[in-house]
Amino acid sequence: MSATPINQLANHIGQEVTLQGWLYNKTGKGKLAFLQVRDGTGTCQCVVFKGNVGDEQFADADKLPQESSLIVHGMVKADPRAPGVPGGYELDVKSLEVVQRAAEYPITPKEHGDAFLLDNRHLWIRSQKQWATLRVRATVMRAIRSWLDNHGYVEMSTPILTPSAAEGTSNLFEVDYFDERAYLCQTGQLYNEADIAAFGKVYCFGPTFRAERSKTRRHLTEFWMVEPEIAFCKLDELLEIEEQFVSYIVHTVITDNANELKVLGRDVAVLQKMIPPFPRISYDDAVTRLHTIQADLKAGNPVLRWDGQPLQGFEDRTLLDITWGMDFGSPHETALTQMFEKPVFVVGFPTAIKAFYMEPYPERPEVCMSADLLAPEGYGEIIGGSQRIYDPDVLIARIHEHQLPIENYQWYIDCRRYGSTPHSGFGLGVERTTAWICGIDHVREAIPFPRLMNRMTP
Repeated sequence: MSATPINQLANHIGQEVTLQGWLYNKTGKGKLAFLQVRDGTGTCQCVVFKGNVGDEQFADADKLPQESSLIVHGMVKADPRAPGVPGGYELDVKSLEVVQRAAEYPITPKEHGDAFLLDNRHLWIRSQKQWATLRVRATVMRAIRSWLDNHGYVEMSTPILTPSAAEGTSNLFEVDYFDERAYLCQTGQLYNEADIAAFGKVYCFGPTFRAERSKTRRHLTEFWMVEPEIAFCKLDELLEIEEQFVSYIVHTVITDNANELKVLGRDVAVLQKMIPPFPRISYDDAVTRLHTIQADLKAGNPVLRWDGQPLQGFEDRTLLDITWGMDFGSPHETALTQMFEKPVFVVGFPTAIKAFYMEPYPERPEVCMSADLLAPEGYGEIIGGSQRIYDPDVLIARIHEHQLPIENYQWYIDCRRYGSTPHSGFGLGVERTTAWICGIDHVREAIPFPRLMNRMTP
């Protein structure tokens, strides 16, 4: 008999099935052993009665170490009290086979430090909350492709190795490329801007690399990003696309990962509110709001969030210091997002702090047609996007302003000489989006094997 996935037990009540998995936990009493068996799709309580399986198999079940692999065969029963499977189902075991008796498992229910857990990440991912988070991540990635594919976007593969920077030269990983200098990609965007002239709407999806010397809960040195690019698209239309896209991702997780969100203790009612339109404020307005918040905090005046509760996390008033022209840091984004129950767009950042390819406003060139989408609850930017420069002369001037080697960008400039159009695009980070949806503290838990400034193992 082939194995039945645990998340499908509801379809087999009163039937005999076989489960293949690993022992997550166990308890026992007299002639009964209660095995928590997980198989990758969920966890099920398997009730082993000595009279049903015999002395030898019961002894195996009673003394089996955590994370041992096993095969169990038995009858599916509905029991609302049964832990593990949503709806309450358990297995009345008829037979049991131990595939491998595990060594003493190092991760126990006691508290472990971050360093220990990250050193044992290859084992930590078996824990319930890590399992649930990575299941949600898989749904996020599937939803990303589903929405884009169903809306006429064509997936393109863009290079991992590139000869030049796209987002700035200070955070590149340099590699030797047959005695030439090359870099791990920060983005596939520039290549996708060439692809849209052939396909209209495209996206690339894969790992990106940023050598940022940051140890915050929002940063990884290697993360996954999806980057759609759209011809004949201006900024306002782009923001509508982004909010529809994000809403679809969130509601797909709500539908497909109800059990995982329950394991994580996530308030689904909060996520259900993620329906367009999302609020939009200008960068100018954001700076003014931050100045007002800081002034009120210094004066001892109450600062209330969108839900009427006091603003949290700003006992140090200097965290919100900002002047026009500065980029936002984590405290600024956190304060702003506490003012809104949905993700909020911040539109029109100063040109000087954004990438060279972003289109300036003609009537106000010190500001560019850019927008960051900030997730609620202090998770920060999950999308960065903009309308792109499509005039070759303006682009050349910006490349010179950023002191970039123009010979590396001739092909990119060329795209503006043969049927150039207004076009726009954005990048969404998978890990930050997953962390926000799951309500977890650090993006390092939103990827199977995180790469951090101080960690490259396991």
